[in-house]
Amino acid sequence: MLTLTEIAEEPLRLTNRLTPHDGSDVVLRPLTHADAERLAEFLDSLSSASRRFSTFDGYDLAAARELCDAIARYDKLRLVLEDVPSGRIVGLLEFSLALTPTDIARYQDAGIRLAETTDCRFGPTLADDYQGRGVGTLAFPFVTEVARLLGRTRIILWGGVRADNPRAIRYYEKNGFRRAGSFTEADGSVSLNMILDLHRAPDPAGPST
Repeated sequence: MLTLTEIAEEPLRLTNRLTPHDGSDVVLRPLTHADAERLAEFLDSLSSASRRFSTFDGYDLAAARELCDAIARYDKLRLVLEDVPSGRIVGLLEFSLALTPTDIARYQDAGIRLAETTDCRFGPTLADDYQGRGVGTLAFPFVTEVARLLGRTRIILWGGVRADNPRAIRYYEKNGFRRAGSFTEADGSVSLNMILDLHRAPDPAGPST
């Protein structure tokens, strides 16, 4: 089982090259301390719609530096998608190895008992111009492999997924996530809990309706 310290010391162990169907060239790799300025550019470029679906404490250089300073210090692993020709960060994939009391209670209501020894939280954010290009689908097998290397057998969505984000819901269901109830956000909107059991292979035909 890999530790966060081992990943930070040897990021090449979790570096993977992706080639989307549109011919672009993307590398998925761990966030490093040298990424602060490029990460700030990525966060700042997110549209209001993207910020609604993926919320951060900030979208500037200070927020980016805080994320970089957290590398291997807490319970988080952050991977970035980097556009190779430009060097631009075009995606941020976040894992948390800790569960919150709110997570545990929400899933308990759905009859699912979470445990930090088996479960992790996951949340992806893509640059607006990279959404819908198939990058997330190409990256997902690597996402599940990372979870396994971290010793986890189930993945839940970090903060759930907004019920009014059908494209994201289809993406998760296509990759094997199942719904586990819903909850109301602070603004009154509804989000879904979703969980992926890594022992179960996703149905290539997609979810039944």
